Amino acid sequence: MNVVVLIGRLTDNPELRHTNSNIAVTRFSIAVDRAYRSGEERQTDFINIVAWRQTAEFITRYFKKGQRIGIEGSLRMNRYTDKDGNNRTSYEVVANNVHFVENKRDSGDASGYAPQETQAAPQSFSNSDSGDFAEIASDDDLPF
Repeated sequence: MNVVVLIGRLTDNPELRHTNSNIAVTRFSIAVDRAYRSGEERQTDFINIVAWRQTAEFITRYFKKGQRIGIEGSLRMNRYTDKDGNNRTSYEVVANNVHFVENKRDSGDASGYAPQETQAAPQSFSNSDSGDFAEIASDDDLPF
């Protein structure tokens, strides 16, 4: 079974691109802290992510540099030969589902994230979602 679940911070603003056949794609990396013990130095891994189609559009619309993101996906290994003729291997996570990990107020204070739109964003997105993005009501009026 090839399942990857990560929570990290975007290292840059994701940029939406399109293939020659007009399929939306975005590639970005997230910084993920490793578990550590008291007194030890924190270590961070930088993990490459790729998202396709509606997931790519969702990420580039709602996520910005420094914001925390939850990723569910699968690990993909790519083998290639570099310009010097050396065999190389790279790894990336193909994002199938993405989730907000912090609320808007927290992300605005901690990372400088400012939503481009005044409408509320969905709390998560899955490749299995169909149709256009569904907007949800703000949870500011809920008692919990």
